[in-house]
Amino acid sequence: MKQYILPSIKLTGIFLVLFCGLYTLVVMGIAEIAPNKGMGETVEINGKTVGYLLEGQNFTLDKYFWGRPSAVNYNASGSGASNKSPGNPDYLKDVRSRIDTFLQHNPGIKRAEIPSELVTASASGLDPHLSLQGVYVQIPRVARTRNLTEDRVRALVDIHTEKPLLGLFGTVTINILQLNIDLDKLN
Repeated sequence: MKQYILPSIKLTGIFLVLFCGLYTLVVMGIAEIAPNKGMGETVEINGKTVGYLLEGQNFTLDKYFWGRPSAVNYNASGSGASNKSPGNPDYLKDVRSRIDTFLQHNPGIKRAEIPSELVTASASGLDPHLSLQGVYVQIPRVARTRNLTEDRVRALVDIHTEKPLLGLFGTVTINILQLNIDLDKLN
């Protein structure tokens, strides 16, 4: 038994140094040469930071596309989900409330046409992207509010469409912050 304990302790020490020390330093070094020193890409307009490219935002005005709801109020330091099961009465109440709000602001849309991503929070609570369906269902409201044609808004949406990595990994998505910034430039 002694012959196994000493090598196990040595191996544990080596792995602690390797994975807790060296690996951490390598990742920090890579972050230092990344854009914005690994702090994420900020989006600035006229020298003022308006958001972060990879962090969801709370858009509630009718003239903007709304992003995915957040269980953590879009707080990146407290990223996470609500941990409520789909059958939890409080969770169902939140989803029903979001559906009612969406229908109130999007007349002409039927309940069955609302993508689930617009009424359910994600696991991180920070998703900056929506699917094409999640954006397309909002086009009539945004176009009407901004006095634009739906075709003009759809063309802008199509410009912001991000294809899957190598055409294989992921889905077609749209960054809501970038789309809303370019909408403001139209007006």
